[in-house]
Amino acid sequence: MASTTLICDTQPWKDLKAHVEDIKKTHLRDLMNDKERCEQMMVEFDGMFLDYSRQCATLDTMDKLYKLAEAASLKQQINRMYSGEHINSTENRSVLHVALRAPRDTVINSDGKNVVPDVWNVLDKIKDFTEKVRSGSWVGATGKTLKDVIAIGIGGSFLGPLFVHTALQTDPEAIEFAKGRQLRLLAVDVDSFLIIKAVKGEGIRKDSRYEVPVILAARLQFSFLANVDPIDVARNIAGLNPETTLVVVVSKTFTTAETMLNARTLREWISSALGPSAVAKHMVAVSTNLMLVEKFGIDPNNAFAFWDWVGGRYSVCSAVGVLPLSLQYGFSIVEKFLKGASSIDDHFRSAPFEKNIPVLLGLLSIWNVSFLGYPARVSMESNGKGVSIDGVPLPYEAGEIDFGEPGTNGQHSFYQLIHQGRVIPCDFIGIVKSQQPVYLKGEVVSNHDELMSNFFAQPDALAYGKTAEQLLKENVAQHLIPHKTFSGNRPSLSFLISSLNAYNIGQLLASYEHRVAVEGFVWGINSFDQWGVELGKSLATQVRKQLNASRTKSEPIEGFKFSTTKLLTRYLQASSDVPADLPTLLPRI
Repeated sequence: MASTTLICDTQPWKDLKAHVEDIKKTHLRDLMNDKERCEQMMVEFDGMFLDYSRQCATLDTMDKLYKLAEAASLKQQINRMYSGEHINSTENRSVLHVALRAPRDTVINSDGKNVVPDVWNVLDKIKDFTEKVRSGSWVGATGKTLKDVIAIGIGGSFLGPLFVHTALQTDPEAIEFAKGRQLRLLAVDVDSFLIIKAVKGEGIRKDSRYEVPVILAARLQFSFLANVDPIDVARNIAGLNPETTLVVVVSKTFTTAETMLNARTLREWISSALGPSAVAKHMVAVSTNLMLVEKFGIDPNNAFAFWDWVGGRYSVCSAVGVLPLSLQYGFSIVEKFLKGASSIDDHFRSAPFEKNIPVLLGLLSIWNVSFLGYPARVSMESNGKGVSIDGVPLPYEAGEIDFGEPGTNGQHSFYQLIHQGRVIPCDFIGIVKSQQPVYLKGEVVSNHDELMSNFFAQPDALAYGKTAEQLLKENVAQHLIPHKTFSGNRPSLSFLISSLNAYNIGQLLASYEHRVAVEGFVWGINSFDQWGVELGKSLATQVRKQLNASRTKSEPIEGFKFSTTKLLTRYLQASSDVPADLPTLLPRI
């Protein structure tokens, strides 16, 4: 496809646009009666089962989508990614998060160099370091064993590791390995608003896996501590002892404003209690900027590298995620997670489109967004671009808004919307084997069966709905019929996974990573840069300089719009400087 040609100018796109009218004449009730269609819309790979028969699509739709993929040179685009070409053209970078979980003997080149050995050098270093911390051979500045870990990051440096940690919290094998280590994430993410607390461990016992006694830790209850509010920082370290705390600072450039302010705050917390030299024993870094790491006070030998071909939102399989997760669960558990992701990487590269799970997920998203006009999806990153990779404004919608909830929580929040309000395609992810089987005497089904009853029922409810005629036969009062009618014809797909362990979590994550790539390849946009977040950061820098000048030099507010000037003036007049006495904000043990 020529660089000046948009995908919407191709014949397959036009055919799909015309095909929309045919689909509008159908209903999922009728489509679901076609057993051959349903059978062909089910795909299985390595313990994952995908059923997309409840999508508003026919087999003819899928054929047209495959032709669209061919017009977008999807196969060639995938191969370009795996071969290390600079497909992130706006930043002139390769896109090689697949190398982060590649087997040791794999060859994946970037700029003529096989990057896999470098990846494994870092993984080996993480394994060695985390085993020292977990066994107690790495101690703090006062000789005490480190018991708590605070990981500071933002965006992809936090959300990916949190996703994996949350999923592993109930994996029995992971729980066993987690004993003896607490992980608290000090999150800096402007989209987060939930709050977590960590649970203190109690008691000491001899563990068969270790030659030294380990602290028994309760399962962690996570919170998202958003932004750099000092109250959030204080809450996060409440009950912790600097002598037994390890801080992991995650920043590729070591310049990210929010992350580094939080890092400096905790550096002061440690230094004020133990002295500046203690930083080298209580803080480590995940970064590419060794000069700034050393200047900060962290020993460069305790810095864990990753590379510019790792996009921030694709970085959980790098030291960004592997280091804190290995501290929590042990390297062997995290290695299983990486192997699961690698399994999907191989599948994505080699499987034909009609059997390729990430390709199917991506093509169906394109169908729902760009053709059926559904802008959201209940389920990683939105592609969220308004121009093509060549800078041409898009005459069609790309990207979608993702949201979701675990289990039946969604039923009591947004299910009203998806059943009787807006049409929002849904992804349902179910697990065959529960990690915590509970069957109460006298109950009809086990707790997990109750959960899965909803997994199987909700997609059908969305697809089939309930008609006025059905309600009349049930003797529903006439005035209630409009309120109890469900139109149906609402698309969804169902993922059934054998269990929720480290390997399967890696598979799931990689499937959604590659789904985003497929969408971007077909839409002709760059799924791997993040220019959309830069403007707000730039404006915040101007405000930060103004606040400093106004507070320290009493300089007037200049260079802002009228409304912003009024707000800043009111803020400065009504607030006082942050106290310089840090320990009053961050109480010591």
